[in-house]
Amino acid sequence: MEITIRPFKISDIDDFMVYGCDERVARLTRWNAFNSKEEALTFLKDFCIPQPFFRSICIDDHSIGYVFVMRGSTEYEKYKAVLGYAVAAEYWGKGIATTAAKMTVRQAFKEFPDLVRLEAFTAVENEASQKVLEKLGFTKEGVLRKYVYIKGANVDSTIFSLLSTDPMP
Repeated sequence: MEITIRPFKISDIDDFMVYGCDERVARLTRWNAFNSKEEALTFLKDFCIPQPFFRSICIDDHSIGYVFVMRGSTEYEKYKAVLGYAVAAEYWGKGIATTAAKMTVRQAFKEFPDLVRLEAFTAVENEASQKVLEKLGFTKEGVLRKYVYIKGANVDSTIFSLLSTDPMP
């Protein structure tokens, strides 16, 4: 089983539907599970593919999740970026998110030499995601109260960071 990350392709749509339509995967994210292939295809074409660093997590070139790095949008935020990821439920607990995130962190710091800080946010109750970040050497900085709006409610978020001067995973 070979885990890789690569840019999304339109042909990933059927694989994407497996996790993109799964309420369990979407539950602790800002996006809602997709209700139709058309809706998911629009998301792939209009959001995932145009992003500079939004990658498909693949096993044997089949998309089973995603990982992204979103850089700050202003001159004063270009030094930092946010890391995010999700994996199809059937692959939870198998180290795939950790492996893909590790590859992404290494690539991000190489591709963006002026990147100083990589941040990641998790829902407070998402202990599995927090373990992924800890395995990668991220530092837990604290809990941001009512920080993010998810599924109709403001919820607490745990913030983690990895600096360019920290040991790389």
